[in-house]
This record gives sequence, structure tokens and C-alpha cells, in this order.
Amino acid sequence: MAKQTSGDELRLLLESIKSSEVVESRIQQLIQLKEFQLSEKSALASVMECLLTLWEDFTCLDISQCMLNKTLLHVSTKFLRVDMSGFLGHFASLGAKASVWCAKHLRMTLMSADDSQGDEHSSLFSKVVSELLKFSVACFSLLTTSPVFGDEIVKDTFEKFILELLTLTKDLISHAERIASIGPDLLKDTQLVLDAVTKLCRTYSEAVKWDLYDAKMDKENNSMHNGEVPDVYFVTNLIKCTIGKMSELGILAGSGGGSLVQILNLSWKGVVSLLQLGKNVLAETVNVAEIITMLITQAKDSIRNAVEAWSSPMQETISFAEAKRVFLPTKFYLINAVRISSQYPYQAYSVYREITLYILMVSTFGVTVSKNALLKDVGHMVEEHLKPTAMHLLNSLLNSVQLKEEEKLVVLDWMFGIESNPSAKHTDQTTEFAAASLREIFTVTCESMPRARVLLLGRVSAFIDLLKISPDLDDQILRGIAKKLQWFLDILVDEEIYSAVLILQTFVSHSEGKTQALQCQAMFSSLVHALKIFMIVVSSGSAWSHMELFLLENFFHPHFLCQDVIMELWSFVIRLAEPELVITLVDRLCSLYKSIASSDSVFPPTSAVRKMARSICFLLSSCSQLVVDTVYKFVLTDENSRQSIVMYTALLMEGFPLNLLSSNLRKAATERIISDYCRFIENSIESSMNPDDSEELGRPVLILSSLLEPLQENVSAMDSKSLQFLVALIHGYRSFSVRIMKNKCCWLLCAILEIISAAKQMYASDQMEQVIIDLRNLFISRPADMGPLLHKCKPALTHFVASLGHMKMEEYEGNMKSSAVWELYHMLLKERHWALVHLAVSAFGYFAARTFCEQLWRFVPYDAALSFDLESGTSANEERFMLELKVFLEKEMTLTSTAPICEQLALVLEDGLLLKELLDSNSSNDTESAEYEMMEIDNQNYSNRKRKLPDAFNRGMELLQCGLKNMGDGLSQWRQNNQDYAELPDNILTLLSHLEDTISHLAGLADGQ
Repeated sequence: MAKQTSGDELRLLLESIKSSEVVESRIQQLIQLKEFQLSEKSALASVMECLLTLWEDFTCLDISQCMLNKTLLHVSTKFLRVDMSGFLGHFASLGAKASVWCAKHLRMTLMSADDSQGDEHSSLFSKVVSELLKFSVACFSLLTTSPVFGDEIVKDTFEKFILELLTLTKDLISHAERIASIGPDLLKDTQLVLDAVTKLCRTYSEAVKWDLYDAKMDKENNSMHNGEVPDVYFVTNLIKCTIGKMSELGILAGSGGGSLVQILNLSWKGVVSLLQLGKNVLAETVNVAEIITMLITQAKDSIRNAVEAWSSPMQETISFAEAKRVFLPTKFYLINAVRISSQYPYQAYSVYREITLYILMVSTFGVTVSKNALLKDVGHMVEEHLKPTAMHLLNSLLNSVQLKEEEKLVVLDWMFGIESNPSAKHTDQTTEFAAASLREIFTVTCESMPRARVLLLGRVSAFIDLLKISPDLDDQILRGIAKKLQWFLDILVDEEIYSAVLILQTFVSHSEGKTQALQCQAMFSSLVHALKIFMIVVSSGSAWSHMELFLLENFFHPHFLCQDVIMELWSFVIRLAEPELVITLVDRLCSLYKSIASSDSVFPPTSAVRKMARSICFLLSSCSQLVVDTVYKFVLTDENSRQSIVMYTALLMEGFPLNLLSSNLRKAATERIISDYCRFIENSIESSMNPDDSEELGRPVLILSSLLEPLQENVSAMDSKSLQFLVALIHGYRSFSVRIMKNKCCWLLCAILEIISAAKQMYASDQMEQVIIDLRNLFISRPADMGPLLHKCKPALTHFVASLGHMKMEEYEGNMKSSAVWELYHMLLKERHWALVHLAVSAFGYFAARTFCEQLWRFVPYDAALSFDLESGTSANEERFMLELKVFLEKEMTLTSTAPICEQLALVLEDGLLLKELLDSNSSNDTESAEYEMMEIDNQNYSNRKRKLPDAFNRGMELLQCGLKNMGDGLSQWRQNNQDYAELPDNILTLLSHLEDTISHLAGLADGQ
């Protein structure tokens, strides 16, 4: 129990302690000193000076010194008080001396041999360290309640105390495993120290006036401001010292494994917390950029260490738990880097190369692991945890209000600049990123980053992610991204990139109610979706002009993938944009189309005018009737000009959507097409075709052949003059000697064959026999005429011979028509090209399903392409061909059997009744479970509370209603097709009525909820 004593009694005890040469005696007297109640400041000062005198700087050779020092710290802790003014220097001096002594002793203890006496000494020493840590925590806690500054000497001493204490803490954590065996609770004590130091710095920060601080002032000048500026200087150094040591502790804890998780959290959270102090004054004294780099390096190293294990040949799948163990610490580093970068964007900008390199590494890593089935869970974790946080890190730079626009664009240029397209300047490189291992990703440096092909696919993925977060970016960054779209399209041209984009499946986030979940999606779909998001974001801003220019400049992009991307974007904006914007864009397309049509030929499918017409027709399929009418009238502005004729012809040849025209305009367009065709056919029959009029040759035929589907009714009403034209065309092909005329004859031959194959009534004409014989002579009897030009007509010929199934034929050897048909089929079925093989088999299957011929074996040659085995390709087998044909016919029958029959309807109704019983049983179960739930949850009454039914229930109701409608439509169609048996069985009608009542009742319940 503490007791009041006189000054003489205290003085005598202190003199006795100092004069005693026996350590044990000193310890006993110090324990007596602990019982004193010191109310006078002078008495406490005398005690602390005595304690400081007794602390020896040299390390002990036996346990007695440790026992004495432990007692000194214990007694000093007892004399700590809330008001430490006048005594901070004493306690700080003792803490500094004790920290230095413990650090020296710790090194000696770690080097000592393991013996029984050494273990006893080590155990006692651990208690000394624990006493020091507790003394420090108690001291900091009191200062947090009532901060004390003191003079310059006291401040320097206190700074040294903090520095030496954190240095000792670092040494303890560096040897965590050994320390845990010496003193199991020491690591827990270090956590208390880190927390106390952080709170201490925050308290001192709140106690000073930061507005008075000027980093350019030295300490002598600062002393002129009534002591306030020196206090700021002291607090700044204190925080700077703490941040530096905690950063080092965070790195040590990160490399120490899972046993130091608490130290890791406290150290880095302490760093982030302290950097938020001082109204950004710390930016001038603390190397924030280095701290950000530390965190980035730690995050990178944690992945690299895991990759070292995963890159070796794997036999088992990397589990989700294993991936989570690796990536959660990595995410922790990134989150702290994001927080610091958001607070200090200028310092983060100074290391933007390191930041962007890491972002590209994470992006590349995520794409690479998606290729490996054993790393599927790893890819899931990267997409869920690392990539969003990495994009937040990039966003902290791009969205900072403190950085200038030029600085933000520098970051974009570094990530997605011209230099970062190695395929444009370094085509001689032999490094294949597709074959790159995971290790190679993390060997790239900032210097090699612009030309690193291993990161190329990662750049694409990162740019897609950047487009997805475009709603969070300001207008100036959106303009910068819009200018990078051309770079993005150029990257996609790379052979390895576009093949990966088409093949790879990546994880994307999607909403499931109020939660976010990940699902696999084709990378191409993700790419297009991201571009659509960006288009929506920039549609109302200044970046739209760049987006519009990008769409127009790449309308004729030569690469198929880029062309698909551009057309998807055009279709998207045409479908969903405001009508005024759609009209503006279509007008610009029409102007561009007109300029191309003035100098280009309409016949080659690869010509610019045909390509643009093809794209325009694709877009018009998504437009309103007003827009389609406008385009049609535009191309007919000057009907007699060559330019208008070229535009009109190209559009119709590419399948202009006639069905979307207004009724009057559609009727006029149809009449014009049919009349032009009939007029052309008649003129061609009456007079031979003029080779000199090559540009105008056969436009009506080509147009009609491209619009057979919408004009099917008109084609079916044509007479047999088309057959006469076909015969004349075959003879004309033989007579032309100029290659260009032969080429155009082939175009016309393909077109007229397509038209005739769609006009089934022509196959009953008497002229058909002559047509078949002439075709046989053209393709078979005169092999000299069979060149690459005529070979292009074979696809159209397959359609023609397929429709021969609608014609009656006599089956005997001497019949010229039958023999000609056999030979044509023999020629087509012998083709080895995969496309022609498919067309030929499809044609023969269609023919076989409709013809009246019984000797089908005559149409199949013994050496048909599908008769050969796949392995050797030399052994022909007729059974193989028949097997392939059987498969085709089964598919054909499946596709044509769409009308429901009575037995099918009965089965559907039976399934509906089973579904009703299942729903009824589930409803009763739900009622019971709901009652049980109301009793269990806090005894609350939820009976009067409406609950929203799950989304799956509502979707199921929609499917039931849709199915009921389809069943009604099917019954109506069945009645129309069976006029002689229009009455349905009563049981079917009754069941259908019950099913309708049940579904209506369920729908009412769903609406009520």
C-alpha cells in the first residue's frame, strides 16, 4: 500500500540504493521505493534521476542485471502520472536507454548457445522486454490524454525514445519464431506498442497549428514564433520517424507468413492513418512515393512467390482456399496503396510507371490463368479481388482533382501509347506471349514495359476494364480514352491478340438481385460490352466528337474482327440513340457512300462500294421506317446518274431491307425490281448481250437474286423466260474470249441459277430439260472450259440441282435429262472442299426428301467425298455416305416437323398438371416453414408483412404464361391443318381449362406480392 513519507526518508532511501553494491539489495530497496506516494514534483524528479543513474548501458553477464533492470522499469511505470510536464524528459531518457540496452541484449541472446542456464536468462530477459513495452504503452497512453511538449532537449530525447523503441520492435518481429519460444506474449505486446504510438502521433497532431509550418524554415528561425512552430516541427519529425519504422515493420510482417497478420494490419493501417495527418504538410517531409512503391512491390512479390510454385508442372487444381490465401494479403497492400495515392496524388504520379506496370501485370496474369483449367479458381480470385482494386489505384490518378490534365494523359499514354504497340514497330521479335509462362509476366521492368509482348494481351484486358469504369471518370479523361480507341483497334489486328480475344473466356461481374456475382463470358463479348458502356457515357459529352470520328474512320476497317466490332457499335448507336442523332449519323454515312460510289465498281463483292452497302444494310435492319425510307430516297435522288445507279444496285445486291420500307414505297420498289428484271430478260433474249456494255451487264438479275426471300411471291409468278436467258448465258460464256466478260457471265450465271431454284414452277417447264443438258455440257462435257471462274458457280449449281426434286424424271439409262442430272450430282458429290461437300450433301438430302425417283443410288458416285474414311482418305465406303445422308435427313425432318400433334399436346398438358401438383405441395410446405420461421426469429409477428417473391418465381410465371399461349396457338394451327377433324377430345379441353385457371391464380398471387 502506498504511504506518505517525508523528504528526508525518501532522500535516505535513494542514497542507500545508490551506495548499495549488492544487486539483490538494490532490488529490495527499489521494491520499497515503489510503495512511496510522491506528491511533490521535486521528489519525483529525484526518484527518476536515481533510476536513470542505476541503469547501466553495458549488457549483463548474468541474470542479476536483468532482474535489476526489470525492477527499474516496473518501479518507473508505477510513478507515471497524467500530468507529465517537467518529467517527460526523465521518462523518455529511461525509455530510450532501456530500448537500446534491450536491443543489444536481444542480439546477444539470439547468438548464445542453447543451454539450461541460457534458457533461464533468456526467459528473464523476455520479461525485461515485456516490462519495457508495457512501460512505453502506459507512457504513451498518458500522453494521449494530456500531450506534453517541453523544451528542445526533451523533444529530441522523446524522438530518440520513439525511434529506439520502434527499432527494438522491428528486431523482435524480425526474429518472430525465436522470440515466440523465448517470450510467447512479446509479439502481442508489440501490437499494443504500435497501436499506442499511432494514437500518440494523432493526439500530438491535433494539438499543434499546422498552418504555421513552413518546411523551408530552419529550427533557429522557427523559434521566433512563440514556440508554436517548433512544436509543429517536433510533431512532423515524430510522425515521419513513426511512418518510416512502421513501413519497415509492414514489410517484415508481410514476409513472415500468416503468424504476423495482426502486425501487418497494424503497421500498414498505422502508416495510412498517420499520412492523413498534418494537412498534407507530411508530403514535404515524408517520402510518400517510396511508401507507395513498397506496397506495390509487396503486392507484386506475393503473387510472384505463388507463381513460382504454380508455374511448375501441376497435377492438381489450385483450390479456391489456396488462391484466397495468396491474394487477400495482396489485396490488402493494394487497398492501402489506393488510400495513400488518393491522399497524395502528386507523389503517386511520380511513380506512375511502377503503378501502371503492376496494373498491367495483374491484368496479364488474370488473362493468362484463364487459359489453364487447373487455375480457374485463381482467375476467379484475380477478377474478384485484384483487378477491381488495381483499377481503383489507376482511378486515383486519373480522377484526381490535384493533377493536371496533361499529367493524367501522360499516364494514359504510358499504358496505351503508340510505343506500347510492339506489333507496329518490332515485327521481328520472336517472343510469343501466348507461350509465355507465368514467371515471365513478373520479370518485366519499367524500362522494358513499352515493348514487352508478354503484356500485350494484358493491355487489351486493362483497356477493357478502363472502359467499364468510364462512368466514374471526368470528361477530360474520357476524351483521352476516346483518342486511344484507334490504338485499341490496331492492337486487335495482331494475330495472337485477335485469336485470344475470340477463344478466351474471362470472368465478368453481373448482378443477381442486390448482389454481385462472377460468371464466364467470351472475351470478345466483354470487349464489345465495354465499348458500348463507353459510348453511352460519352454520348452527351465533349468526347463524343472523337467517338464519332473513330466510328467513321474505321467503317472500312480491313480486319474482320475490327469490322465486326465497328458494326456492333454502329448497330448499337443506331438502335438506341436519339432520333436526331441517328438521322445525323445516317446522313454522314450516305454522304460517304455517295463519294465512294462515284469511283468504284459495283460488281466485285470486295469493292469498297459493296462493302459499305453491306454495312449500311446491316445497320438499316435496326432502324426505324423513317430512316430506311430516307436512305432509299437518297440513293434515288438522281435516278439517271451513274452514281445513283451504282448506289442503288449495291444496296439491293447486299440485301436492302425492303420489308422495312413504308407500304407505298415498298410496293414501288418491288414493282421496279421485277419490271427491270423482266425487261432485261426480254431484251437479252431478243438480242445478244453486248460485251462493250460490261458495267451495265445484268444489274437487274444480280439485284433480284439478292432479294429472293422478300420477293418470293413475285418470283413464284414468273414465266419460263428466265430459262431461255440461262441457255443464252451458257452459250454466251463459251463465245466470250475476254476474261472480264467471262467473269461477269459467271456472276450472272450464279444469280440466274439462284432465281430459278427459288421459282419452283419453272421446273415443270418443257425447257428445263435443255437447261439441264446445257449445264451438264458446260460443267462436265467441256473440261477445258472449267476454270477458276466457272468453279465459283458450283454453290449456286447445288441450289439449282436441289430443287430438281420438284421435277418428274424418268429413270433409265437412255434418258438424257436423267443422265445429265446424275452426272451433275456425281460432279458435286466428288468435291473435296469442306464447304462444297456440305452444300452438295445438303442439296442431295433436300432432293432425296422430295423427289419421286426410286433409284437414288444412281445419283451417288462410288468415289463421293463422304465415302472415304477420315484417317487415310483412300478407302471408299458407300455405307459411310449413306450414314451421313441419314443424319442429314433426320435433321431435316426435325426442322420441318413444327406443327403440334394431338399426342404432343396431351403430353404437354400432363406435364402441366404435374407442375400444378408440385406448386400446390410447395405452397403448403412454404406455409408451414413460414409459420416456423415466425416463431423462431425474435418472436416477432411477420404475418401481416408482405414479402417479395423471389425473382426465379416471377420468371417461372412468365414461362408458364408463355407456354400456355404457345399451346393455344398450337391448337389453333392444328385445327386449321385438320379441317376434317376439327374437334378436340373433351379431356384435353378440360385439362387445358384447368391449367389456365391455375396459372391465372398463381399470376394473381405474384402480382399481389
